[in-house]
Amino acid sequence: MAAYRSAAGFQRVLLAFKHVCLKQRCGVIICRYSTVYDPNEKTFDKILIANRGEIACRVIKTCKKMGIKTVAVHSDVDSSAVHVKMADEAVCVGPAPTSKSYLNMDAIMNAVKQTGAQAVHPGYGFLSENKEFAKRLAAEGVTFIGPDTHAIQAMGDKIESKLIAKAAKVNTIPGFDGVVKDAEEAVKIAGEIGYPVMIKASAGGGGKGMRISWNDEETREGFRFSSQEAASSFGDDRLLIEKFIDNPRHIEIQVLADKHGNALWLNERECSIQRRNQKVVEEAPSTFLDPDTRRAMGEQAVSLAKAVKYSSAGTVEFLVDSQKNFYFLEMNTRLQVEHPITECITGLDLVHQMIRIAKGYKLQQKQSDIPINGWAIESRVYAEDPYKSFGLPSIGRLSQYQEPLNLPNVRVDSGIQEGSDISIYYDPMISKLVTYGKTREEALKKMEEALDNYVIRGVTHNIPLLREIIVHPRFVSGDISTKFLPEVYPDGFKGHMLTAGERRELLATAAALYVAAQLRSQNSGLFLCNSIITDFVVEIDGEKVEVSGEWNLASALLPITINGKHRNLQYSLRNSCCGLLFFGVLKVAEGQEICVIEAMKMQNSMTAAKTAKVKSVHCKAGDTVGEGDLLVELE
Repeated sequence: MAAYRSAAGFQRVLLAFKHVCLKQRCGVIICRYSTVYDPNEKTFDKILIANRGEIACRVIKTCKKMGIKTVAVHSDVDSSAVHVKMADEAVCVGPAPTSKSYLNMDAIMNAVKQTGAQAVHPGYGFLSENKEFAKRLAAEGVTFIGPDTHAIQAMGDKIESKLIAKAAKVNTIPGFDGVVKDAEEAVKIAGEIGYPVMIKASAGGGGKGMRISWNDEETREGFRFSSQEAASSFGDDRLLIEKFIDNPRHIEIQVLADKHGNALWLNERECSIQRRNQKVVEEAPSTFLDPDTRRAMGEQAVSLAKAVKYSSAGTVEFLVDSQKNFYFLEMNTRLQVEHPITECITGLDLVHQMIRIAKGYKLQQKQSDIPINGWAIESRVYAEDPYKSFGLPSIGRLSQYQEPLNLPNVRVDSGIQEGSDISIYYDPMISKLVTYGKTREEALKKMEEALDNYVIRGVTHNIPLLREIIVHPRFVSGDISTKFLPEVYPDGFKGHMLTAGERRELLATAAALYVAAQLRSQNSGLFLCNSIITDFVVEIDGEKVEVSGEWNLASALLPITINGKHRNLQYSLRNSCCGLLFFGVLKVAEGQEICVIEAMKMQNSMTAAKTAKVKSVHCKAGDTVGEGDLLVELE
């Protein structure tokens, strides 16, 4: 998508009406999410969800289908959050900072007692992999919906988990299995392993406490920074060193195991598109794995799960090199963020399975029952500025919010709504946008359409980056690795660069939209129900462009056809100027208002001196600025 600001006039643009007719439409909401539950299989009467946002909403949805009452916990700033409204009961567990609310074990334990919850689902993050929390629940006779404390401990420690993996005959990355004492020992070990090496926190995760080192000096520096990050983030400064696998893929295996020794692998998820070691786009299955490699990875993942007597849903992560050699990275002893794409291709509800297993039921499936049906892709939609380091957090209130659930085979896991605040206290994820198709091509086309139809206003978001990724030739061909983003955008993400043809399409659409807006402002009888279907011929620099569609100026979405090609655009109208979102490029017209500065209780409008592309915005609403401050850059 992109934005084009259409002002009062267009030079060198000739407009002509071809055809005018009227049409009124009704929307049909289609949302894929189905699982069969046995009403005679009793589990729990009430479950407390020790989390917030989209994952809390996700767990609540399955609980409702199973007839289980739910309890939400929330901080004071989350008192009106969607997960709070969805739950049957809600308990405030403290102020906004996570250490005083969602990580406040005492407050959450009190909420469990107060509500009489029989079980707790921890979601992901927060206390989901905290063995002390699981122990305290067990001591109170409350079920932790996840693995036991032994498995959490064993897999949560990277040094111990690697030793267990080796013993279980799981492929591991060559490296030092003990704790590195100091920087000089780190240099010695790195030299023995051979550069490059990865220095990482033993108790780490989420990309924290990790450094790649290519020489002795970087090893000393990496040891210092990684140990400091590990201590501050995890309260554990122990580090390990292992061989760095250059240019790998990040592919993980979903496992499911019960308390009776049964375990399954539910195929793989390709998670190589990352920024700062955090995933951005995932898909299932992977384009890279052949059946033999998939089976070998799955069997090793199950072997590891059985080695620690694992029971619940879990994920074994691997690095895979260009020759399809794979190496154990870590095991996440919780529900993974990207679990929906596995649900799409297997038909299993993983939250349902976790609840069944926690109650003590055996798995209902055998390995031969686990299919790969179709293809699923997940885009993590964040309130982030993608033009800054591929995504720095953006805060604000969602002034307009519309999920693309009118499209078939689209799933949106979110925990926000129009009017919700994206705050500084929590992860800036807006949602997980998932599309499904019989083939990868279908799933990709559906993702492109869904991103174009996703309306998010009030905060900066990463949809322009997501859209560029999924249409990039390297991604479409499956030629990816964890270095995809820095290799494709070595100077950072700059947005979509319009071709000459796309520029003409944009100008033609803006011109047609301008005429439609003029007709509406004249109270034309054509605009019954705010909608008109019109065909235009627009001439730009000697080239004719045909634009047709339903010009519903009351809608944020404009589905149109340009020279026979279907396009989904977004539209907004403010102060008699319209904005067009088209391919992720933001353009302004000469004389267009860019921002308003308030000084001495007077509002002063700043306008563009020329028609140009917006390079970057250095301020946000409510900022205090000084004379000479750079606010908006045009190029």
